Amino acid sequence: MFTYIKYLVALCICFNLAGCEEVINVNLESGEPRLVIDASLKWQKGTLGNEQTIYLSTTGSYYANTVPAANGANVTVVDSNGTVFTFNEVPNTGKYVCSNFVPAINRTYTLFVSYNGKNYTATDKLYAVPTITTVEQRNNAGFTGNQIELKYNFLDNPNEANFYLEQYQVPFRPYPLYGVFNDEFTNGNPMFSLIFGQDIATGQHIKFTLHGISQSYFNYMNILIGVSGGLSNGPFSTPPATVKGNIVNTTNSEDYALGYFRLSEVDVKEYTVQ
Repeated sequence: MFTYIKYLVALCICFNLAGCEEVINVNLESGEPRLVIDASLKWQKGTLGNEQTIYLSTTGSYYANTVPAANGANVTVVDSNGTVFTFNEVPNTGKYVCSNFVPAINRTYTLFVSYNGKNYTATDKLYAVPTITTVEQRNNAGFTGNQIELKYNFLDNPNEANFYLEQYQVPFRPYPLYGVFNDEFTNGNPMFSLIFGQDIATGQHIKFTLHGISQSYFNYMNILIGVSGGLSNGPFSTPPATVKGNIVNTTNSEDYALGYFRLSEVDVKEYTVQ
């Protein structure tokens, strides 16, 4: 599986018109604040996975420099065995933490959030992920043949349909690069994902993360990446349309929350460019 992450350079042309400077204030309509739930529970291979965090915020003004935290919510996750995991807020941060979570592959979990008299819920399963086996480097990649290419390899599970979220943490961008793919045409075969570009240089430290995800989350992320022009633009880029996740407001279905509740096993491989 080939994944090409391209780097786009924005060309800005500034025109200085003498005597024509004027400040224009644009009044934008602001809708009612909507709850945003960032509930990605990730179990990295080789760890206990007991420490998990869920972030709650609300939508705010277009010109705001900060994201409003949603404080004072009740947040719990219940697994299919009936075990309740409570997420307690770090005071006034919108960051809700659980230190005794128990992850189990293929177990189903349900999220419950109560905030400002409204109740929200979502359900997902914890999906397994293969182990990243090796990382390969090629120094004559790209259209010009002088770019560095990095490729990580893994073996797909042949017994099921698999969906993956890939994440690259690179030193030359403030936010990770993301992509999604599946094994529709490569089921049970060796698979790989790659990145190349002129910004990759010797000595840089690159972090590869592979997530096992559901088909529903695959579809959600595929749409989100498309409407935002690529998640490499960072979490503060503004998509031209609202993308609804799997979180349902059981009090008022029209007042849905933004975000997604998902669980993933993840594997991480770190590499220093040679």
